[in-house]
Amino acid sequence: LEGLGFDRGTDAPALAAAGGVVAYLSENEPAAVTRIETLGAWRPGHRMEIDEATRRSLELVRAAATGRREGSLVGVLDRTRTPLGARRLAEWLVAPLVDVVAIDARLDAVAALVDDPSLAAGLAESLADVGDLERLIGRVVTGRAGPRDLERIGRAAAVLPSLRERLAARDGLLGSLGEAIDPCADVAERIARTLRDGCPIHHREGGFIRPGFDRALDELVELASGGKEWITRYQAAQIERTGIASLKVGYNRVFGFFLEVGRTHAARVPADYVRKQTVKNAERYTTPELDERQRQVLGAEDEAVRRETVLLDALRDFVAAERARLDRAAAVIADLDALVSLAVVARSRGWVRPEVDAAGALVVEAGRHPVLEEMLPAGSLVANDLALEARTGDEAAGPAGPAILLVTGPNMGGKSTFIRQAALVTVLAQAGSFVPAARARVGVVDRLFARIGAGDDLARGASTFLVEMEQTARILNRATARSLVILDEVGRGTSTHDGLAIAQAVVEHLQARVGCRTLFATHYLQLAALERLPGVGNAQVLVHRDGDRLVFLHRVAPGAADRSWGVHVARLAGVPGPVIDRARDLLLALEADGASPQPRPRRRLTAAEQKSLFE
Repeated sequence: LEGLGFDRGTDAPALAAAGGVVAYLSENEPAAVTRIETLGAWRPGHRMEIDEATRRSLELVRAAATGRREGSLVGVLDRTRTPLGARRLAEWLVAPLVDVVAIDARLDAVAALVDDPSLAAGLAESLADVGDLERLIGRVVTGRAGPRDLERIGRAAAVLPSLRERLAARDGLLGSLGEAIDPCADVAERIARTLRDGCPIHHREGGFIRPGFDRALDELVELASGGKEWITRYQAAQIERTGIASLKVGYNRVFGFFLEVGRTHAARVPADYVRKQTVKNAERYTTPELDERQRQVLGAEDEAVRRETVLLDALRDFVAAERARLDRAAAVIADLDALVSLAVVARSRGWVRPEVDAAGALVVEAGRHPVLEEMLPAGSLVANDLALEARTGDEAAGPAGPAILLVTGPNMGGKSTFIRQAALVTVLAQAGSFVPAARARVGVVDRLFARIGAGDDLARGASTFLVEMEQTARILNRATARSLVILDEVGRGTSTHDGLAIAQAVVEHLQARVGCRTLFATHYLQLAALERLPGVGNAQVLVHRDGDRLVFLHRVAPGAADRSWGVHVARLAGVPGPVIDRARDLLLALEADGASPQPRPRRRLTAAEQKSLFE
């Protein structure tokens, strides 16, 4: 274990978990254990850390409303042609790279495919025939692969030479992937020579070995089919014997072989014919010769099935012995498929290559939310700029912007969209993807945290506010100066004063003790005063008031909002007019002196007033 890079002390929990997996497989899937060639230790810092709460908040792989891929980031990016490519793409998004060299290598590959659409199209065409090679290999190793599985492996192996050829003259990552492809020509040839096209799923259906591959099987199949030549000769002999020109030899699964004679010739039937079945206008007979043939056919059918099974097992063993080569090919195919998918999206959506470095900046010009951009009509999504820079000590020409940006404005104004898209641009850039912007510069993020919305956890008796505080605590305890933190409405689940106090304390902690890039969306307008702290800035989502009508511009501008427009949003939502009027009066009173509003004297409403309240 020490030779594999493990420490018996610090890695004890990981080793225990790995041992449990191996023990389970040994007991339940012994063949699967043979696929484990080595053990590797996962070390923090090799990938961007994104916890499950953040994945859900940002909808990286599943849309929150539906639980489906559609409406998620991976749903936008997934133009893959194989299941293993789709899985690789999702892996890249939930665990982006943190090494600038590796990120640039992936971006170089995507750029090459964007610049050469014919190469991307050719690769996609070849990949379409691969299928799920990774899982097919798993079925072979565990002994569950049927004829069709092996046929699909052969079809995938047959594609490998063309993939290698298309990448032969490329440099960088694409060239390396091409060189890593083992053509596996012997695997493709052996499978193609053994199996006929269009194999059944299960071996018990039979008929999947290619004619001419095995002479013994061919003879059994010929005998099992009744022997066409023997049938022809026997029928001719019986016609000559009886003089009945219409006599014929037939076969069905119920009665086996039979001689069929029209009733008009019943008098000419020989005495050794034994009646077997009566049908309309004909009688069916058998003879000792036909009965013997029947026994031979049945025996041949059973033997043919056994022979095909032996040949299938031999082919499965051959493929299983080549699993290491096929596993490597599957890994290359997954990478290629994901890269082509990223290139197709980048080219079709007009995305740009981001600049990725080790500094602490996050600068986005005319950035757009990648999921909303696809869902909304073309040109309707408002693009916005962003400039953040953590104080990492690597700022060569001064900070690009504040480290913490407080975003204020009304509900439905676009605050959540703005802060989410910043996180998604970061994920895309470090995953090696182009981004939806006019320009983007991303300093590598080590950990990404997003707390956007929360709900009760009834199963363990946790309220919405408790869940919110647990998520916030995790962020504050784990964020580093290289992290990106996205916080939306911290403190809203409790009283106004408590919530404001918590929200301000969280901002102060991030500013003084962590120093990471932070986007903090809030309705607590009082927090705008924190702009006095070094590295803290304000931004607002703009609205336009036209009389009593509120127009959301969805544009982000410097400065703090002076009001939240909550009463106007409530009116847009359809809250009854009398409630809106009362809320407006109470708001004016609160804004006048900050005192708690006094309850209005209650009186019984008239029938007309009651009706208008609920209309």
